[in-house]
Amino acid sequence: MLRALNLSLLLLYPIAWAAPLLRAGLLPLFGLTEISVLSGLQALWASDISLALVVTVFALFAPYLKTLGLALVQFDLLSPRALPALNFIGKLAMADVFLIALYITLAKGVGIGRIEVAWGLYLFTACILMSLWIGWKTQASMRRSG
Repeated sequence: MLRALNLSLLLLYPIAWAAPLLRAGLLPLFGLTEISVLSGLQALWASDISLALVVTVFALFAPYLKTLGLALVQFDLLSPRALPALNFIGKLAMADVFLIALYITLAKGVGIGRIEVAWGLYLFTACILMSLWIGWKTQASMRRSG
């Protein structure tokens, strides 16, 4: 079951990256613009390359690398000794969810404009949390069998 859940993340992450994380607008009278991980990264690459690089690593590469590494461990193609490093990489991805939540809280506190959380934020968060749980369960099962 852990293998299937982990492999499902390889499909769910790209969906979460393209899904709307939030809807934002400057004034309540105007329509809201949907912002996804990918559209946010596009805007960052145009304005702040160093920040875009950091966010790209945390939001895209870290969770996907962890999922691929975990699959390799689960299919005995990578040593279980890699699990602590993979779990650390997964925690880096969780930092991205924290930053998004912090930005939403700050923007709502300022009171200029309007922000609504969209379903993509919940999907992205669920993917990260599921990845952390799968890593933890995989590590526990490796300890029992080894």
